[in-house]
Amino acid sequence: MSTLTARPPVVERVAGWSARHRKTTVFGWLILIIAAVAIGGLASGAKKTTYDPGEAGRAERALDASGISQQTESVLVQSRSGAPFASDADFRRGVADVAAALRAIPDSAAQVRSPLDNATETKALVSKDGRSALVTFVVAGSKDNADKTVAKPLATVGQIQAAHPGLRVEEAGSASVDKTINDIISTGLQRAEYSSVPVTLILLLIVFGALVAASIPLLLALTAVVAGISLMAIPGHWVPISDSTSSVVLLIGMAVGVDYSLFYIRREREERALGRSPREALRIAARTSGRSIVVSGLTVMACLGGLFLTGMDAFSGWSVGTILVVGMAMLGSVTVVPAMLSWLGDRIDKGRVPLLGKRRTVASESRFWNFLVRHVVKRPLLWGVPALLALLALAIPGTGLKAKDPGGVELTHGKPISQTLERMQTAFPGGPAPAQLLVHGDPGVLKSPAFTGAVTAMERMLPNGAQVTTQTSTDGSYQAISIPLAGDGADSASAAALKDLRSQVLPATLGHVSGIEYNVGGQSAGQTDFGDRLHSTTPIVIGFVLLLAFVLMVAAFRSLAIPLTAIAVNLLSVGASYGVVKWIFQDGHLEKQLGFQSYGAVISWLPLFMFVILFGLSMDYHVFILSRIRELRLRGVPTKQAVVKGVSSSSGVVSSAAMIMVAVFSLFAFMPFAPMKMVGIGMAVAVALDATLVRGLLVPAVMSVLGERNWELPRALRWVPGLALEKSATPAPAHAYARQEVPIA
Repeated sequence: MSTLTARPPVVERVAGWSARHRKTTVFGWLILIIAAVAIGGLASGAKKTTYDPGEAGRAERALDASGISQQTESVLVQSRSGAPFASDADFRRGVADVAAALRAIPDSAAQVRSPLDNATETKALVSKDGRSALVTFVVAGSKDNADKTVAKPLATVGQIQAAHPGLRVEEAGSASVDKTINDIISTGLQRAEYSSVPVTLILLLIVFGALVAASIPLLLALTAVVAGISLMAIPGHWVPISDSTSSVVLLIGMAVGVDYSLFYIRREREERALGRSPREALRIAARTSGRSIVVSGLTVMACLGGLFLTGMDAFSGWSVGTILVVGMAMLGSVTVVPAMLSWLGDRIDKGRVPLLGKRRTVASESRFWNFLVRHVVKRPLLWGVPALLALLALAIPGTGLKAKDPGGVELTHGKPISQTLERMQTAFPGGPAPAQLLVHGDPGVLKSPAFTGAVTAMERMLPNGAQVTTQTSTDGSYQAISIPLAGDGADSASAAALKDLRSQVLPATLGHVSGIEYNVGGQSAGQTDFGDRLHSTTPIVIGFVLLLAFVLMVAAFRSLAIPLTAIAVNLLSVGASYGVVKWIFQDGHLEKQLGFQSYGAVISWLPLFMFVILFGLSMDYHVFILSRIRELRLRGVPTKQAVVKGVSSSSGVVSSAAMIMVAVFSLFAFMPFAPMKMVGIGMAVAVALDATLVRGLLVPAVMSVLGERNWELPRALRWVPGLALEKSATPAPAHAYARQEVPIA
């Protein structure tokens, strides 16, 4: 009977090809990155617009179809002495100068309205106490460029302010708020980009003790991020991708890019330290760490794909961007890293750091983790229960997390426009964030007495005598009606006013006009509809991610207990991070230290986004450690010994990877934008807990209690196909990795 030799697993074959064709692999990767940048540049340009879900999204689409600009800006004019508009000549002169200056730049400011125009405008644009006045205008041109177009009116208003020191003259509106937020994000992102590279390099030098070895993970992560951001331009023609996606891609790309290559290089060094030949060490690293990288990468990408189930444009863009960058990092780790290790050989330890270099260039088992895990395995309840209680103590407060979008005041905290918005809101309640009613119908119908009468009746039903403004499209088939709402556009007063408008006022007025279609948009409507869709789809996304993670873990480890344990501890670490985020941002702790202003909640998309990202990233460590344990178990090592050996031999690299990931995430905690602070702190806390309490104490304790039951797979689940990334624990022949005439080192 003939004996068939099993082919090495696919990851090992890929690494073997890369090692034999190292120059081709490395230069091919560089060509791929250059091509991605070039393709991204060619594909950039027109991209799919991001819309809110529900009725607000329909209003936004109608607004785009109408050609009407609803980027309304207001210039607040007040006398510093408190003099009233009606009797103060300098006050009135200042208002007149603002209106004249804005009308002189029709390419930037259109439909300028002033309280000096007529009695109707005086009533609408002068506050009830008579001490504040508004000059309003619509930002000309495309709404997509409004944040750039508004720069000229802002400069013009600044000149008027300088000419009237006795007045307060300041501008705010949707376009200027967008411009301020974009400037804040751009400045913070640039700072994070500049900081992340040196911080990551320093930490990698501490981990590896050599400049060359430290440079490989950093360069791989940077090239993966560049390629991921560039390639987003291609799906951007079909999938809405927001500007904030680049920030998320940088955050995730740097983290996983460094992690994956770190796992690979450290395992190769460990095998070298055990006396393996360079060729054999590289082969074992590919069969073990390479497999873990693929399983982890596929799990992360699958979890990120769950965001598509929300059906919301913002999440779709983030999902596309992060899947691209994780895929690029995974591809580079299983191809370029083995090629570089083969090419450099012992030269990878060049540039040793004094004091650290001699110790760090030889990977070894962690004495600390070996000592700790041995005690955990001996007394699992003594160690596991306190770890569980600590995580529960952090996670339970997280159940009170409130998700709500902030208003312009909170988003621009610390900037002058934030104070302007507050003053406008005080003087003109509802003015800075009105509802936008889009009506579509035959031009004849929109001019009919039935329609105009309904609009008049609607005005009478609005509280506090609110004044509406109307714009008509060029063809007369659309009307955009701006309706002031109570509140600041993001609070409960605005939500209540919007509900009354949609459910009471409009059905009783426009609802009786046949031949028209209307939808309500605007800031409050967008946030309300976004929250409603999020509330209805979050259980679906969470269920999808949990089920997918379970199936992938069953396929990878052929066990029931391991996937259930992984899901349970991941939920605990995510819940604990929720608790910390709530304590800081919702409860208002550390405001001065972190430079933010609490508004009693966290941004609406944060809980789901963090859940999906963290659940995927947590699998990195879990898969890596469990793969080491399973590897030992396949060699016949008893479970408890395999747990001790597997955790102690892998926790060093996990701790190093977590330290780098926490450092990268923490950089975002110091961005001058509250939502990014929330993401950075939440993810940094989750990763830190995951790599310490969860992987160091809780997982070993649970596996020790379960014993051999860890490896049981019920008959009902044996239909799940295994991930054919490994055949056995027996090393494959060395020639599988390199031709004899081409040595690896």
